[in-house]
Amino acid sequence: MTAEVARVGVAPRGGRHDLRAIKVVLHREMLRFVNDRPRMVSMLVQPVLWLFIMGTGFGTLVRDSIPGVDFRTFMFPGMISMTVIMTAMFSAGSIVWDREFGFLREMLVAPVSRGAIVIGKCLGGAAVACAQGVIILALAGFVGVPYSPPLMLTLLAEMFIAAFTITAFGLLFAARMRNMQSFFGLMQMAIMPMMFLSGAMFPLSNLPSWLHWLTTINPLTYTVDPMRQAVFAHLDVPPQVNAVLNPGVTWFGWQLPVGLEVAMVALIGLAMLAGAVAQFRKTE
Repeated sequence: MTAEVARVGVAPRGGRHDLRAIKVVLHREMLRFVNDRPRMVSMLVQPVLWLFIMGTGFGTLVRDSIPGVDFRTFMFPGMISMTVIMTAMFSAGSIVWDREFGFLREMLVAPVSRGAIVIGKCLGGAAVACAQGVIILALAGFVGVPYSPPLMLTLLAEMFIAAFTITAFGLLFAARMRNMQSFFGLMQMAIMPMMFLSGAMFPLSNLPSWLHWLTTINPLTYTVDPMRQAVFAHLDVPPQVNAVLNPGVTWFGWQLPVGLEVAMVALIGLAMLAGAVAQFRKTE
């Protein structure tokens, strides 16, 4: 007699299964965020210190040159960006952790496209980063930023686009990383200079030509500036002070519209996501 071999059924791949995979990965990212209280606190400490301690200290140095404006108000959009970027990077790095402990392999052999896993991871990282950024957003009134519903919604939308792009950037690098130390070493080397050159902590006006050039080729500049433009649009600031603190980003004397800056960040994010999907399709 010949023993019969039991058949194993595998669910066919399809759009519905991919959408479900995106939802599951996103939900998992949210659960990890909610259950990791130390991570939530540690990601908030640095921007709060920069905003209330460094911002107050720097404010005493420039108080006479920016009458009627708290320097912490100027730094507020930059600190939102810092919070979102750091949180998004940690979310992207968690996929390296999943690889080390074998969970990533289990996801990759599931009957769903690898693109769905990467998209779910990217959306989850963006959602987690926005949730963290909302906590900083709640501090707006303490630094002279009004709690205007249109302003809050605008900042929330810009936060999500920035978080999506940074998460995609992190996933692109994480696709080939084998340990957390290498990933965060590389990310710190890349992100910290970009953060300092984004105008998060100093105005972009009257910069030396070499520094102005570096800020214009820095993608993070185009995540900070739209938030600052939105904040200053809701403040009663003297024109001369606005010109110093909120000059916008210029290319050869032409100031970029906010809509173009946001579109550029979104397109960069989509390009990074496409690259990350391609990398994960090559992963064994």
